[in-house]
Amino acid sequence: MVDPLDRQILRHQRKGLLRFIVCGSVDDGKSTLIGRLLCDAKMILEDELAAVAEGCARNTSGEREIDFSKLVDGLAAEREQGITIDVAYRFFTTGERKYIVVDAPGHEQYTRNMITGASKAELAVILIDARKGVLRQTRRHAYLCRLVGIRHFVLAVNKMDLIGYDEARFRLIVEEFGAFAERVGIVDVRAIPVSGLRGDNLFGARSANMGWYDGPSLMDHLESVEVDATSDQAKPFRMSVQWVNRANADFRGFAGLISSGVVRRGDSVRVLPSGKMSKVERIVLATSDLDCAVAGQSVTLTLTDEVDCGRGDVIAIADDPPEVADQFEATIVWMSESALLPGRAYWLKLGAQAVTAKAQGLKYQVNVDTLEHVAAKTLQLNAIGLATLSTDRPLVFEPYAKDRSLGGFIVIDKQSNATVGAGMLNFALRRSQNIHWQATALQRDDRAQLMNQKPAVLWFTGLSGAGKSTIANLVELKLRRMNRHTFLLDGDNVRHGLNKDLGFTDADRVENIRRVGEVARLMTDAGLIVIAAFISPFQAERDMVRRLMAPGEFHEIFVDTPLAAAETRDVKGLYKKARAGQLKNFTGVDSPYEAPNDPELRIDTTKLSPEEAADLVIQLLIP
Repeated sequence: MVDPLDRQILRHQRKGLLRFIVCGSVDDGKSTLIGRLLCDAKMILEDELAAVAEGCARNTSGEREIDFSKLVDGLAAEREQGITIDVAYRFFTTGERKYIVVDAPGHEQYTRNMITGASKAELAVILIDARKGVLRQTRRHAYLCRLVGIRHFVLAVNKMDLIGYDEARFRLIVEEFGAFAERVGIVDVRAIPVSGLRGDNLFGARSANMGWYDGPSLMDHLESVEVDATSDQAKPFRMSVQWVNRANADFRGFAGLISSGVVRRGDSVRVLPSGKMSKVERIVLATSDLDCAVAGQSVTLTLTDEVDCGRGDVIAIADDPPEVADQFEATIVWMSESALLPGRAYWLKLGAQAVTAKAQGLKYQVNVDTLEHVAAKTLQLNAIGLATLSTDRPLVFEPYAKDRSLGGFIVIDKQSNATVGAGMLNFALRRSQNIHWQATALQRDDRAQLMNQKPAVLWFTGLSGAGKSTIANLVELKLRRMNRHTFLLDGDNVRHGLNKDLGFTDADRVENIRRVGEVARLMTDAGLIVIAAFISPFQAERDMVRRLMAPGEFHEIFVDTPLAAAETRDVKGLYKKARAGQLKNFTGVDSPYEAPNDPELRIDTTKLSPEEAADLVIQLLIP
């Protein structure tokens, strides 16, 4: 006979789980609604509720009004300002289901937090203040939730008590949101009039204040909405390797979370991106072995063959593996105050894979109000755009619409290590598969040997007027006298030809240096000593050029001249124009300059003559 307590525990374990997010504009009442749900679900302890009630004001009848938002606003700053700042996760359960509810911030500046919460949700409750109607944030949140793959939506029109439970107002809001939802492809929407503060249509029977409403309460709908919890198990098997487990000299297992499918002992699997084949020997869970494991389980697999497999690789079923590519079309949501700059190298993390990625170009930016596709060269904070991405090595992936785990990624700034964007891979671009390196009979070492010199790049960076070109010219003359083969790339000269289509925005400056870097690399392949004189204001692009060269070939030379001194040498009159507002995006005036972090050589032009500076550069190159 089963113990009643064991029966209850077993029943609880068998309940389905629904993850849903509540999002809306500031002061729409998200925290109040969630707090009320938790309270009605008996998930709040009596002493906790009493403590909150004690701190609240009395209403006109002398009773204390409970501020339910204080039950979920955990940060002191949230309680002080009455807003949600960070994503909060709360767990509760009913007789039918277990729930994880995500309380997402409403401020536009916290959009990144909202996306984080939405990325794992199966249903979105879009909350609207009945007095304000559909706002820009409403459309933004609905669009983003649809973008990250949420298919089920609830339109909760809140604060109905403040508009006298007006049916006409409710219908108007539903109609307006419905038109927008249809345009972005949201199909499953349930509109419910509610009052988070009064509890109307939240839990149990429909509110007597809205006799005209004949639908379910919010909880009744959440209890009944159909979410296919086993859909991931029906997909082909995939597991990203998080860690290679060497428990002892005789054991080598690959640990990770199974993101989709089922794996059994003896299954033929493929390790990607290498494509090596093997079979599953053991499925280890803690101290025991399993015959099979399913999506959602974290296990360690051992294989029958000694294949090369490490962190970031993906183990997949052999006859239906995911794709491998290095160029993609991707949708990007930008989350940083610093704009996305096409051509700049960022870290891209997809599961346990980390690669260097560049946005090669932006196809368009989405206007979330009108859903228009707007031409854009960069993405600013909270902007959403479509871009072509390239990575420095192949990435194992699935289109996001097919698999969130292998299709969703984050973008990390290489300088600050801050997460600056998130995105979804749409599909691979096949161009790279039709382009291959052509082997040449002569190698770069052969060409350098013919010239009797070692190729190098002398990269001069500094403000306009710092003296880069003057010193670079002297360096080339001195090297010529030493029978060295050189070529001087000057910032002004390349803009007359190779880069004449580029302007001086941050994005154009990045592309300018990228092209020059590629040219410099080709010239070092030819055996030349390349002398490059460019303002090159950003450290990221100077590092990018360094990575193009062989180790030891790139020499960063910082021509360190203070802005005031550079302005006094304004031979071209550029500073004067910039100060007068006639020249935009001028480095040092209204565009930033990032001084080198650790240059090979720093030249203080306030203390050295150009001749002395050129001699120092020669000593750097030929000690």
